[in-house]
Amino acid sequence: MRQGLYVLWVAVRSEPVVFTMAVLASALYGAMTVASAWALGWATEHVVFDAFADGRVADGAVATGVLLILGTALLKALGVGGRRILAGVMQYRMQARSRRGVTRQYLRLPLSWHHRHPTGQLLSNASSDAEAAWAPLAPLPMAVGVIVMLITAAVAMVFTDLALAVVGFLIFPAIAVLNLIYQRRLSPLVTRAQQLRAEVSEIAHESFDGALVVKTLGREDLETERFQARARALRDANVAVGRVRGLFDPMLEALPTLGVLAVLLVGAMRLESGAISAGVLVQVAYLFTLLAFPIRALGWVLAELPRSVVGWRRVQDVLEASGAMEYGTATFPGADAPARLEVQGLDYAYTDAPVLRDVTFEVPAGRTVALVGPTGSGKSTLAQTLVRLVDPARGAVRLDGTDLRDAARGEISRVATLVPQQTFLFDDTVRGNITLGLPIPDEDVWAALRLAQADGFVSGLAEGLDTRVGERGATLSGGQRQRLALARALARRPRLLILDDATSSVDPQVEARILYGLRDAAEAATVVVVAYRMATIALADEVVYLEHGRVADQGTHADLIVHCPGYRELVTAYQREEAERMAAEPPPPGAAAGDGLTDPEEVSA
Repeated sequence: MRQGLYVLWVAVRSEPVVFTMAVLASALYGAMTVASAWALGWATEHVVFDAFADGRVADGAVATGVLLILGTALLKALGVGGRRILAGVMQYRMQARSRRGVTRQYLRLPLSWHHRHPTGQLLSNASSDAEAAWAPLAPLPMAVGVIVMLITAAVAMVFTDLALAVVGFLIFPAIAVLNLIYQRRLSPLVTRAQQLRAEVSEIAHESFDGALVVKTLGREDLETERFQARARALRDANVAVGRVRGLFDPMLEALPTLGVLAVLLVGAMRLESGAISAGVLVQVAYLFTLLAFPIRALGWVLAELPRSVVGWRRVQDVLEASGAMEYGTATFPGADAPARLEVQGLDYAYTDAPVLRDVTFEVPAGRTVALVGPTGSGKSTLAQTLVRLVDPARGAVRLDGTDLRDAARGEISRVATLVPQQTFLFDDTVRGNITLGLPIPDEDVWAALRLAQADGFVSGLAEGLDTRVGERGATLSGGQRQRLALARALARRPRLLILDDATSSVDPQVEARILYGLRDAAEAATVVVVAYRMATIALADEVVYLEHGRVADQGTHADLIVHCPGYRELVTAYQREEAERMAAEPPPPGAAAGDGLTDPEEVSA
């Protein structure tokens, strides 16, 4: 309960003006509801009873009764409208604020944090958890506002007839005890349901992402069963929550009704003894029926508190997550000259598993260096540290002599770009995927496409730069997607370009033209390429050979072939494997060698 009230206080503190206006509108509704009881009592005494007693009613009394009832009804309607609109504004503003905060935190947190948290859970934090956290805000202004109605009605009952008021007030301790039991029963069930929502979202996301694997391996039934198991568990958890609510809600509704019956029973006896008049009994009974509504309104808020607290905790777990990168104030020169890269004593580990150990090498400005090593040697992790996607446990990465950890926010992405092997394209146009919202003119876009050897197939698309590529670039081949990703990086004219096996799906001849173009371009960049192919490695000025997370050797390709057995065995094994694969799987008649599509530039190659 304390945590739930704290969540509500956070919302009130964040939106004080909207909350105050909503409460005032609700208070107007509550006051007019009580006033309608007084108007009904007055009409009963001065219109209904006079009609029975005298057979006639004064015209002024009828007009007064009508005006009282209509006036209170109109003001009550204004209160209802204002309360609902303002409560909705407050609730949706808080949900939007939480979602923005969560997504900003996702962007601030390093990749190492994201590696420990499944995507489905992150989606749940930003959607259903943020929604659940602020669910009580819809009935909150009404609940606070109708307290005015509760107090006004209680005072009116006391002044009308103290004995009947005391009888009616006996119901409040019973409601308080019932709410306490309700909260304790419901809270663990709601916690379980929220966790299962995240798990269902996680499985669904995995299934969608792995649709190709699922279908090609015929695992549709297995995925269906896996999803069904969690969905049924979520269904059962929600049913359990519904059972508790279904049990307690009627009891909360029934208690005020029982109070009304008690008031009528005692009131009938007092009416028979002449202690009160019929108008007083009608007024008190009606006032007590009004008490049922504010009690229900408070119950709605209390019913949402357990789910709200769970959603709030899950959102706060993200917002309070540690590990966000700290930035300095250093800036890099704005010139287009290539950058000088230094890696000194670099260590990195995933939890307790060391990946990089004392990695040291230097890349002079404008040079191309190939990172080569067997699977698991730490090449991709090293590539991520070079653009500070992750921070090393020890050592430093320096760009033009500046430690990346001292750079100001946004400086690294301005001068350095990583093109990963797993290309991601948005469901947008070719232009939109390259510019990503930056004001890059089309001539620069085409220049980047030419450098990435992608201008040929893009110009052959139905709408050129305006062609939509589909979700994740589904309408393009693997090589085409990789070249668009490379063009996206080149359009920013980076001074340091890291290619993490970013041309693995591209024809070797096209790849060679790309690398030659990068070296000969007017806006040349320092290039670090994670490579496997002999042809790619041979184009590099120097090779850094990694084994078991360490720099085992460094030098030109020709030198390492001679005096580094591990390097020689690795690159010749790759070359043999590729030659055997190409010999065993000749291209079909009429097809161009390359990435599977007869792109014009690849055919000419």
